[in-house]
Amino acid sequence: MSNTARVREILSWYGSENPGVLTNLARILNHGRLGGTGRLCILPVDQGWEHGPARSFAKNPVAYDPRYLFELGIESGCNAYAAPLGALEAGAREFAGEIPLILKVNHNNSLYTAQNSDQAVVATVDDALRLGCAAIGFTIYPGSTAAIGQYEEIRALTAEAKRKGIVVVIWSYARGEQISTAGETAIDVISYGAHIAAQLGAHIIKVKPPTAHLEQDAAKKVYLATGRPVSTLTERIRDVVQSCFAGRRVVVFSGGAAKGTDEVLAECRELAAGGAFGSIMGRNAFQRPKAEALALLASVMDIYAQA
Repeated sequence: MSNTARVREILSWYGSENPGVLTNLARILNHGRLGGTGRLCILPVDQGWEHGPARSFAKNPVAYDPRYLFELGIESGCNAYAAPLGALEAGAREFAGEIPLILKVNHNNSLYTAQNSDQAVVATVDDALRLGCAAIGFTIYPGSTAAIGQYEEIRALTAEAKRKGIVVVIWSYARGEQISTAGETAIDVISYGAHIAAQLGAHIIKVKPPTAHLEQDAAKKVYLATGRPVSTLTERIRDVVQSCFAGRRVVVFSGGAAKGTDEVLAECRELAAGGAFGSIMGRNAFQRPKAEALALLASVMDIYAQA
């Protein structure tokens, strides 16, 4: 399909990239029910690695099979499906070309927890090329003592990915001994983490929806002194989007823990109103029975399509 005016506009923001990167970014932007709108709905399923198989899939046991997750992403009309190496290898040949793929190249696991979390790099850019992926995904933990090493890891992977024509998606999840639990989703921290991801060269940035909490004293003074509005989720989303180069980087928001349909859709309405480019929704989709998941994802996409 030809690029819409909106997709052409978004691609123009990445003027330093080669045609391979822009083609793969266009693949994602043009695919599925939201294709051409500049909005995204991505299915991410890395929770089996991060949280364990029972916690992730026992509610809907068909999701233990990675091929089911390919089918869910394809049938729902998602823009892309993101997963670890093994899960993509289990279905990439069978579903070749049916949905853009994002290979998650680093992971943590819940068998060991620490305040200063880190992730192991477990896949490569060449794995992404071999599997026909449009993008790699990488998690950073701004605030962790491991963050400096993570920035250096993604710098090297980003340089290789861009050289080889692959899009870079960064999950930016702040945590660490100097950040409180409430601070992990504070508006100043979320916006800061999103900005770091943009500075690292991410084409697409994934963060959690922010709360109105202000974590850092220095940032709190600025927010209060300038009267920057952050009382509603819509206002906070605008703050995050503006922090990503005045909205010239694609930023999507995670669905978070499983919750009711009405709550998911209400949150998505505020995300869309605030200028979010879309949602990257895992547990709220694949832990539901298939028909229910398809209905929910359709409703989410309708919200973004009409925004």
